[in-house]
Amino acid sequence: METVFIVGGAGYVGSHCTKAIAEAGYRPVVVDNLSNGHEQFLKWGEFEHADIRDAERLDAVFARHKPAAVVLCAALIEVKDSQVETALYYDNNVSGAINVIGASERHGVRAFVFSSTCAVYGEPAEQPLREHFPIQPISPYGRTKAMVEGVLADMRQFKNFPAISLRYFNAAGASWQDGIGERHTPETHAIPLAIQTALGRREGFRIFGTDYDTPDGTAVRDYIHVLDLADAHVRSIRHLLDGGQSDIFNLGTGHGHSVKELVTAVQDLSPQPFIVGTTDRRPGDPARLVADNSKAKDILGWEPTCSFADIIESAWKWHADTEPRIFGLDAKPTVDASGTPMEQEQTTVAAQ
Repeated sequence: METVFIVGGAGYVGSHCTKAIAEAGYRPVVVDNLSNGHEQFLKWGEFEHADIRDAERLDAVFARHKPAAVVLCAALIEVKDSQVETALYYDNNVSGAINVIGASERHGVRAFVFSSTCAVYGEPAEQPLREHFPIQPISPYGRTKAMVEGVLADMRQFKNFPAISLRYFNAAGASWQDGIGERHTPETHAIPLAIQTALGRREGFRIFGTDYDTPDGTAVRDYIHVLDLADAHVRSIRHLLDGGQSDIFNLGTGHGHSVKELVTAVQDLSPQPFIVGTTDRRPGDPARLVADNSKAKDILGWEPTCSFADIIESAWKWHADTEPRIFGLDAKPTVDASGTPMEQEQTTVAAQ
């Protein structure tokens, strides 16, 4: 049984990847410093506590387990925060990633899968997005991911290092039956914020911009179920271990949903009304971000299987039932049945 490292495997995407990797017959080892991950998500394989910025510790962990493949999910991911803690983002996302890449090369890893992002495209002039489009990130977060993609490109060209970069669009949903789902502190993603508002844990949900050139005036994004993302990681590992070429792939459904559609889908599940406000656009938010995923279909044989309704329903079940039980949260609503706030907390959210 071949060993696969999931670096950042105690986090949201990483834990779902660990589940899929274990179910595919590999031996998963989660490597995480638990700064943003959760011990409650350590359900498959072994665990090694390590920080990706600690090269010596990484070498020891690699030498102990001798992984055939590495999936690098560990990263700081908040766009707004990257504009404040910029040096920290470069230290963690770039320097840390280089440490993992270096250890992988030294220890003979035969498949390296990098969690990248559609944020590397910046504000594209054309839709849907294809992998050959220009890389023009507009945030420090996006630039850190683009820089790591550049490192991997050089490693592929000059060191024959086997690597795939997966450009996520909007990861969402949960494997709530398995006790894993989306949990960030602070939470900034639209679907969990809308659900938390519907559950009465936040005062209100605000839509940034209602005058975009889209069917209903709100921004459109491509939401991809996290289990479909995890499946793409397994396929990428197999592709490389079987001698396939290094490459870059978009991971999205190829279909966009607006913020208003998202709100309506959550409202349809909610037992009580909740407050939805609007405000001006955020600078730099594109009207539409949708993937062309044909390359992943053609080369990896990957195709998303979960619908937008599946995403919303699984996220609802996670936040309403599983998350409170696992993390000991008070599930009591903070609004009464009429939707009147019982505590003052202002929530804002941008389209992702």
